[in-house]
Amino acid sequence: MKLLKDILYGTRMLEVLGSTNIAIENVSADSRKIQKNGLFVATRGTVVDGHDFIPTAIKNKAIAVVCEEFPAELASGVAYIKVADSQKSLGIIASNFFDQPSKELKLVGVTGTNGKTTVATLLYQAFRELGYKVGLLSTVVNKINFLDVPATHTTPDPVTLNSLLRQMANAGCSFCFMEVSSHAVVQERIAGLTFAGAIFTNITHDHLDYHKTFDNYLGAKKQFFDQLPTNAFAITNKDDKNGLVMVQNTKARVYTYALLSPADIKVKIIDNQLSGLHLVVDGTEVHTRLIGKFNAYNLAAIYTAGIKLGQDPLQMLTVISNLSAVAGRFQYIKTGGNVTAIVDYAHTPDALENVLKTIQDIRSGNEKIITVVGCGGDRDKAKRPEMAAIAVRMSDKVILTSDNPRTEDPNQIINDMKAGIGGEYFAKYTTIADRLEAIKTACVEANAGDILLIAGKGHENYQEIQGVKHPFNDYEITQATLKILKK
Repeated sequence: MKLLKDILYGTRMLEVLGSTNIAIENVSADSRKIQKNGLFVATRGTVVDGHDFIPTAIKNKAIAVVCEEFPAELASGVAYIKVADSQKSLGIIASNFFDQPSKELKLVGVTGTNGKTTVATLLYQAFRELGYKVGLLSTVVNKINFLDVPATHTTPDPVTLNSLLRQMANAGCSFCFMEVSSHAVVQERIAGLTFAGAIFTNITHDHLDYHKTFDNYLGAKKQFFDQLPTNAFAITNKDDKNGLVMVQNTKARVYTYALLSPADIKVKIIDNQLSGLHLVVDGTEVHTRLIGKFNAYNLAAIYTAGIKLGQDPLQMLTVISNLSAVAGRFQYIKTGGNVTAIVDYAHTPDALENVLKTIQDIRSGNEKIITVVGCGGDRDKAKRPEMAAIAVRMSDKVILTSDNPRTEDPNQIINDMKAGIGGEYFAKYTTIADRLEAIKTACVEANAGDILLIAGKGHENYQEIQGVKHPFNDYEITQATLKILKK
């Protein structure tokens, strides 16, 4: 329970009607979740306007409302606070309500198109291995030290986010590593948080259905770094052409990592096989279980962050050598029949190309690469033909299928993908809209030595069709099918 006047500290208030010297027991931007003595924050979304639900919140016993416009009818006994930006205010209010938990641990945000989940999760694994109590906020799962909390968004809403951070602080966590999506930055979900540091992985074509232009998408990522305090660190991938753009206006201390460019932390790949990477990191050799050039970048980011968080370099390398793949991120299945299957979340052109390039680097030259790939419905359509073009160019056989079609017709999504395939590749692909049948067909067609790539869904345990999430897990289906076929 907190006084309203204390919860509002730091928000940009324009006008107040009623008393702020009242006790608030709960906060939400969802009128359905408001309970007795609650504070409702009316935010404007892309689909609905929270101002329309102020009466519902009051009916559910809200005693205070934060909004950008006062409603036409004011309820008796309710305090109304007009603010310049209710979405930003929600983040500050949530932080205040939970006693600013981000200040009680070292919070590090990871942003970029690809690698966010891997970097955040492996940092969590590394610092657990180093003996710390650690929190994780990721696409796959949220963790409060050992406790798993299901994840619904890459970055949770401000109230959920600060509630989780408070639980982490109360559990004695010293660090929290979290994914920071571009949506979260633009929607002010991280407003009110205090970051000890931020990491940039890379940026490529994605989420243009939301951001409309690449410049807007780039700006959203950059805004995260622009907001860092002077005592924070900003770690960036110098090999990415926008890596230095990200940090050009930050107040934080800037550190770089790279494989190709001069950087504060330099990494070199000595060997890249299915057994793992052999690297030179900051002048010291290390063997890791992770595979691929993209993971060399991820490990460079992880090592740099560890050093800037005060860890011993040799200890960080020792821990890195024992890290294992994150669920659905280049997660491979080796069968008795000598077929290798790889399940990966690759759902952008750049991610798909990176995974296929890694597979080509580790193949002996005679085996076939069979790729199963689809594209999500109700999302960026521009990447569909590009992903299909990459798949057929870099694979021996491709099966175009559904991903999460959501409200779209899977066959129309596949047709959009086919538009990117030139005539010289027509013999290399087929279409099977049913993802289960597509995976089973790929498994049947694979011979000893072949490599299967099941791309797009990774860790997800569902397939969303017309608003319904059906149980579906690429890894489990592929593993079970190959076992039955004895391949």
